[in-house]
Amino acid sequence: MKLLMFFCPKFHSIPYERVLSLAEEKAHEVDVKDAVVIFYQLEQRDEQQRKKILNKALKNIKWLAGKFNTKKVVLHSFNHLSTSKASPEFAIEFVKDLVARLENTEYYVLETPFGWLNGWTMSVAGESLAKVFKDL
Repeated sequence: MKLLMFFCPKFHSIPYERVLSLAEEKAHEVDVKDAVVIFYQLEQRDEQQRKKILNKALKNIKWLAGKFNTKKVVLHSFNHLSTSKASPEFAIEFVKDLVARLENTEYYVLETPFGWLNGWTMSVAGESLAKVFKDL
């Protein structure tokens, strides 16, 4: 799993085009302030180490959110971080679990529509830790 993480004073996402047949037919905009925005890509190898990757993802997301004293998280599938891709079915189920685990610890989680191309407007804070890449 690859994570490209930002602390964004402002983030807005607009669905553009559905590109995956199993994606929901209708998509929604996301608009949030002071959130950790996670661009993620699940890889083929993650399917064999699901629990380990889930725990590492949670740890990294919570760590960055804690650095900026926020409980807001945006998850955005971004399949440009690796040449290896997990199956869409695996990714959907994995992210459902990730969202549930974050929400169970009082995080407010938003997702951009999976299987859609999205346009987005974002501002990223200037601090060094406002931009973090992790290869789990």
